[in-house]
Amino acid sequence: MGSPSRSRSRSPTRSSRYSRSRSPPRRRRDSRSPPARRRRDSRSPPARRRRDSRSPPARRRSRSPYQSRPDASRRQDKRDRKEKLAVKHEWGRPEDNAKEEEEEVVEKIEPNFGLSGKLAAETNTVNGVELKYNEPSEAAVPKTKWRLYVFKGDKQIDLLHIHRQSSYLIGRDRKVVDIPVDHPSCSKQHAVIQYRLMTEDTDTAKPKKVVKPFIIDLEATNGTFLNGEQIPSTRFVELKTKDVLKFGTSTREYVLLHPE
Repeated sequence: MGSPSRSRSRSPTRSSRYSRSRSPPRRRRDSRSPPARRRRDSRSPPARRRRDSRSPPARRRSRSPYQSRPDASRRQDKRDRKEKLAVKHEWGRPEDNAKEEEEEVVEKIEPNFGLSGKLAAETNTVNGVELKYNEPSEAAVPKTKWRLYVFKGDKQIDLLHIHRQSSYLIGRDRKVVDIPVDHPSCSKQHAVIQYRLMTEDTDTAKPKKVVKPFIIDLEATNGTFLNGEQIPSTRFVELKTKDVLKFGTSTREYVLLHPE
């Protein structure tokens, strides 16, 4: 009876044998798998501590004194500042400064809007030549067909029609003159025949307006002669039918006529 029991105890059971052989083997850890997460290093900086409630409060910005003041007081302060900046610091004795201020006072010159001589000359130029003469306000073109017959001795050498414009300039400068005279004794701008609208008294109550011819000498060196007598310069002298004009020492005579 004893032997069988020993054999039973020594020999493994069938069920235990199969259970050991069927258990899955333990797998090894793959070297390619990510490493395990490490613990936090103890040397890392400590967490930020809270601010101690006993520490002094933060410094606040002080308000400007102008913020609490009304607008009127601010304006007054600005005016005071401007007045302080505008104060002029004077050096030396006050008596000397007063004298200097009196000397610096200069009278204001009123503006003059009249034409200067240069501007008037620029407005009265023809072909770059300044004219000595300006027509008056009463200048007018005549209706009568006036003519100048030019004689040298007893011979007529020319006939000039002088009724197409209000004035005729006589002289040697052919750039500007209307009636050229080439004699050396004549000036460049010698004289002017000017037609003027004049008022003439009549027997009736109403005055009559007539355009009459006049001669004016432009301060010529050798003068202008009317019927053998020299006329004053820069003055209008009335001309009449059959009057004879001479310029300088020229022997040519200019006789004024009209067909009517």
